[in-house]
Amino acid sequence: MLMVPQNSRDEVRKVRNRIESATQAAKRNVDSVTLLAVSKAQPANSIRAVAEAGVRDIGESYLQEALGKIEELKDLPLTWHFIGRVQANKTRVIASHFDWVHGVDRLKIAERLSEQRPFHALPLNVCLQVNIGGEDSKGGVNPSELPSLVAAVGALPRLKLRGLMCIPPDEDDPARQRMGFAAMRRAFEELNAAGARLDTLSMGMSGDFEAAILEGATIVRIGTALFGERPHATNTAPPQP
Repeated sequence: MLMVPQNSRDEVRKVRNRIESATQAAKRNVDSVTLLAVSKAQPANSIRAVAEAGVRDIGESYLQEALGKIEELKDLPLTWHFIGRVQANKTRVIASHFDWVHGVDRLKIAERLSEQRPFHALPLNVCLQVNIGGEDSKGGVNPSELPSLVAAVGALPRLKLRGLMCIPPDEDDPARQRMGFAAMRRAFEELNAAGARLDTLSMGMSGDFEAAILEGATIVRIGTALFGERPHATNTAPPQP
């Protein structure tokens, strides 16, 4: 059931408390983790409610739906993130309306985003999606191909390559959850050791974000824990955060 907006402050508080507990366990500063509210298929008034509770980063996967919300909520100081695989015929609109893109896994897409980013806008923040579990059902670059893609994307003029993003295999056991996130952290550290200067690990959703924080996540993408189960939608998109 979709959570009514007046409950949003409590849900945001609960999620932030969980983030704080996880950062304490990891001996990290709570401010090192950004809460990204994933609001695909949720109405604009639900986004407004979590924004009033202090959340400023909003993630969307359905482009046409997102554009309407961006327009409706333009009075709020929000940072908009596009999450999921980017189709080539949508790069111009995404480059024009979003602040971040999580899910770039091809150089062609990165080049289009760079070419189509408006010159009056700041460089577009980009995370490369990594298929850390080798699953055919999920997008993402193979970890072995990361160094060459990082070098190529990092050289594009209208993008700012920030880091890596993943959706690891579904696991209920916290120890097994950490395995995929640990592999991402190692890849991140290896790239930085080679000079990449990445600062973002976008990983962890409602069911596993504590494990992600323990392994170094700097952005956690939370949908269900904030909004409740999302309404049925016909759009094709990544699993619900």
